[in-house]
Amino acid sequence: MLITKSKYMSGLQCPKYLWVKEHMPEKIPAIDLELQFRFDQGKEVGDIAKKIYPEGIDLSDSDFNLNINRTQQLIKTRQTIFEAGIMVDKIYSRIDILNPVEEDSWDIIEVKSSMKVKNEQCEDVAFQRYCLIKKGLKIRKTYLMHINPDFIKQGEIDPYKFMLSEDVTGEIDKISLSDIKSRVEEMVKLVSNVSMPDIKIGPQCFTPYECSLKSFCWSFIPAKNNVFIFNRGRNLGFELLERGILELKDIDDEETLNDKQKIQFKSHVNDEIHIEKSALSDFLSSLKYPAYFLDFETIRSAVPIYDNSRPYEDIPFQYVLYLLKDEHSKPEFFSYLSKSKRDPRQEILQNLSKIITTNGSIVAYFAIFEKKVLNKATEAYPEHRSWFNCIENNFLDLYEPFRNYHYYNPAQQGSNSLKSVLPAITGKGYQDLDISNGAVASIRYFNATLKDNLDIKGRDDLYRALEEYCGLDTRGMIDIVDKLRIMVA
Repeated sequence: MLITKSKYMSGLQCPKYLWVKEHMPEKIPAIDLELQFRFDQGKEVGDIAKKIYPEGIDLSDSDFNLNINRTQQLIKTRQTIFEAGIMVDKIYSRIDILNPVEEDSWDIIEVKSSMKVKNEQCEDVAFQRYCLIKKGLKIRKTYLMHINPDFIKQGEIDPYKFMLSEDVTGEIDKISLSDIKSRVEEMVKLVSNVSMPDIKIGPQCFTPYECSLKSFCWSFIPAKNNVFIFNRGRNLGFELLERGILELKDIDDEETLNDKQKIQFKSHVNDEIHIEKSALSDFLSSLKYPAYFLDFETIRSAVPIYDNSRPYEDIPFQYVLYLLKDEHSKPEFFSYLSKSKRDPRQEILQNLSKIITTNGSIVAYFAIFEKKVLNKATEAYPEHRSWFNCIENNFLDLYEPFRNYHYYNPAQQGSNSLKSVLPAITGKGYQDLDISNGAVASIRYFNATLKDNLDIKGRDDLYRALEEYCGLDTRGMIDIVDKLRIMVA
């Protein structure tokens, strides 16, 4: 039984996951599109970090045994090693960058695609240091190298400006070698047991990462009307679960609920829609014409793609806009979808600045996102800045009446997202679409258009699916407004 770094980190979060990973690997879901994208992004960041050590020897493509053997050879000749493999006793780890310093010491450099140091990353590095020390190496310092959040791309990526190294030696020293040794021994014992550990669901299911075994461990929770659908109610859900309460109908003390949770509780128990007509009427009266219903689809890349963009900046590649000149007019349709590798932001700004005037409301669902996208885009193309400044305060957030529970439908099952609100109010859903959420839309577009992983027909099919998906999001907002008007009439 070998405790690898990934198993160790899994065991820290949840021993049950570690046991299942070893004994019931078929229960671990396959890597999905979103997780694979994160892996790909991490590799891209790692490749940039390697450029800071041009003399380094890369062992990332070596198989298990060759990696271990080559690592030992390079340690003897004191070479900088990328993906050094260290196995000793029952533990194994790969080190992103192992760098020789002084006469007989080494520095550990762990590369992360985050933009700051996180607590769990220190546990990761502490395990690596433990492996190296057990192997007999003297460790001087440990570093976490992460993305510089202030980096703005101008031409080729400069690794010295893109990456930041933080000395975390002090934090790592707080994690004692004896503690790691004890944890490893406990994990070896746990995995050797033929019986799965009886560990209840809890906060560890979400921290520091949402566990991929959730569908397995949470299967006893009712699919609908369960105690975890409350607004900001995860801790409340666990408290109720401790009392043996799984469904809302079994709650006997409403005083433990806040005002929004009480609205949800009554709606579900009585199977009725909650409507605050006065508040909804006030919201609708704030909608000014001409009204522009707008939705963006964006890509986010750890390594900026376009000049004048930052790491993880939301870059719009598509929009759908419907213009209503007045309450009774037929919606006018406008759309854009970039099908090339060039920066789409300037063309999007040129288009929208011709359509959206300084009068009327710009309606979006969770409008802070659309405002942020336009704000960042006009920073890159400042010739459109004055236009954005004139329209910035014209945004009307359709999310607000649902966030404030002026409307709540049990069919939402605790979610106020557009994906839940739209079918609850209008009956229109996303289940028949080829693309049904923004993350998938973003990644599939990124891979097809910027990475060329589809042929021409595949890209054409994808673009049609994107237009259908974004179009439903935007048209759906008009349908929601229409339904709200009927409710308050």
